[in-house]
Amino acid sequence: MFWDQEAETMGRGGLEQLQLRRLKATVRRVYERVPFYRQKFAEAGLQPRHITSLADARRLPLTTSADLREQYPRGLVAVDATELARLHTSSGTTGKPKGLFFSRKDVDRAAELMARCLVMAGLGPGGILQNMMTYGMFTGALVMHYGAEKVGLLVIPSGPGNSEKQLLLMQDFGTTAIHTTPSYALYFADYLEKKGIDPRRELSLRQGFIGAEPYSEETRRKIEQGLGIDVYNSYGLSEMNGPGVAFECAEKHGLHIWEDFFLVEIVDPRTGEPLPDGERGELVLTTLCREAMPILRYRTRDITSILPQPCPCGRTHRRLNRITGRTDDMLIVRGSNIYPQQIERVLMDIPAVGRNYVILLEGLDELTVTVELAGAGFGGQVEKLVRLQTEITDKLRAEIMVKPKVELVAAGTLPVSEGKARRVIDKRSL
Repeated sequence: MFWDQEAETMGRGGLEQLQLRRLKATVRRVYERVPFYRQKFAEAGLQPRHITSLADARRLPLTTSADLREQYPRGLVAVDATELARLHTSSGTTGKPKGLFFSRKDVDRAAELMARCLVMAGLGPGGILQNMMTYGMFTGALVMHYGAEKVGLLVIPSGPGNSEKQLLLMQDFGTTAIHTTPSYALYFADYLEKKGIDPRRELSLRQGFIGAEPYSEETRRKIEQGLGIDVYNSYGLSEMNGPGVAFECAEKHGLHIWEDFFLVEIVDPRTGEPLPDGERGELVLTTLCREAMPILRYRTRDITSILPQPCPCGRTHRRLNRITGRTDDMLIVRGSNIYPQQIERVLMDIPAVGRNYVILLEGLDELTVTVELAGAGFGGQVEKLVRLQTEITDKLRAEIMVKPKVELVAAGTLPVSEGKARRVIDKRSL
């Protein structure tokens, strides 16, 4: 199924011509209306007329999260105040937040892209979406909400947490799809198990749209098994509109990124130099249709690669590989570069392991992985626990090249976040 078949199946040549027209218009717009970019152009000896091909995009200045914070609150706005329709903010661990502005057209276009995604996953009128993301300054809930209403879904804006209420809504209104984080999906599966509820027999759930945190294929399988649903990977970021930037089709082999709205690059995270298709690096995105706050070559910090091969679904927009981590999430432990998702991938592939874990770093690179046992546990059989502990230790050492200390705890022991999970606690001495 297609929401906008003409746009989604446009020939590669036509798509690239459209990208170039929109890129030129965006470059002119920011040069004329955003002092920050005009200064960057001057420093690079660059003018809009110098952009004559898509390859010239690499001459444009890179934009970072720090730039957005330094330009807070309105430094990157490219329209009059009367044209602004919505403000979102995205806060980091330190410093000022990022002010992210939308015009009326920006709001509509974000919903339109989300509608493409949902129809691509098989949704349409008659479906019931329970939106379990945080409403408010975070873009994730509202963009999904607007897109879901556009395609004719009944939307239940339940927000995060309060599992008892979430379950009641599912039972009373026959929820068929959910939108949530992977960490809360895992927690909710545990909650249903403890309540003795079999979602396949007692609920109407069929699909889950999971995003806001990087997660592994092994975690996808845990969620699908625990909730009895078909899970689709969703990718987005507030700086680019929120969710709906890229999404899986029914093939579930990479996420189609809507190239008529975003120019896609993969660069070496250390040098910023472009990398060829298929090579893993940092995702850099340029908005092609944003009115209120167009952004050039934004360093997302997300690590992925481009899958250039055609997709059997018929869509011509290229696909991104699963996000394997973020450049700022990388841990250096005893000289080894480790991404938390490597650890998650190992843990979630072991049936005896539960759905929650924490990575602790202390002292001089002392790495401890605390993981919950699966609900059934081991009935106090010490020998089995020791064997499991050894298995996890060996598999982690083979994956990350560092031997961790592994601690096993009972299901439900570790804290659960209702929003994005805090998986890593770094207490190392500076």
